[in-house]
Amino acid sequence: MIEVRELRRAFGGVVALDGVTLTLAEGERRAVIGPNGAGKTTLINTLAGETAPTGGTIRLAGRDITRLRSWQRARLGLAHVYQRTELFASLSARDNVGLAIAARRGPYRVFRAAPRAEYSEGEAVLESVGLAGREGVAARELSHGERRQLELAVALAQRPRVLLLDEPTAGMSPLETARITELIAGLDRALTILIVEHDMDVVFRLADRVTVLHEGRVIADGTAADVRGDVRVHDVYLGKAVTVA
Repeated sequence: MIEVRELRRAFGGVVALDGVTLTLAEGERRAVIGPNGAGKTTLINTLAGETAPTGGTIRLAGRDITRLRSWQRARLGLAHVYQRTELFASLSARDNVGLAIAARRGPYRVFRAAPRAEYSEGEAVLESVGLAGREGVAARELSHGERRQLELAVALAQRPRVLLLDEPTAGMSPLETARITELIAGLDRALTILIVEHDMDVVFRLADRVTVLHEGRVIADGTAADVRGDVRVHDVYLGKAVTVA
């Protein structure tokens, strides 16, 4: 579904991605981990089209999307949930999702009144992420955890084939983390997911495979058990034994 070959990105003299290669099969759930500055967010932003690579290729379902803009990638089925909240703060949860549905149907649909089918779809998406009863609340009035749930709803409203999640549990309480983790775990298994995450419990709960970045390079790739037992990963990131449930 997603094929990345020798992906490179440099910011001046700083190399953020140094020949990253990875492949995600359709329906796979892949976590990317690594220490601060490893290139994780740069990778996800480059896949989403927010940052242009300085080398390498990205293919989505066989199509070269390396030079496509973010909105073009979105139209092809790639959705991105950012590390920092990206919502229309003054709009309700319902309207935030409604805009995503309208944009999916065409660039000018956001200026038209939503038909009943779109309204019902929005309600269903909000219910699926645990926001039933909060549809009319402005995004700014939601808790941090609820805003992250809403961002997930906005992404799902685009009906993506690939979902990119950048630190979805950052800043959450243990209860909020557990809630969003289970929401992600319950998503359609046909959806391909790449998740950047620092919480190893979340990683091992969600990921089929784990890719480890260090200084812009892939140093390990495999199952949770493979990564847990890799000496290099312990040296640069984990630092101690991690139990896989």
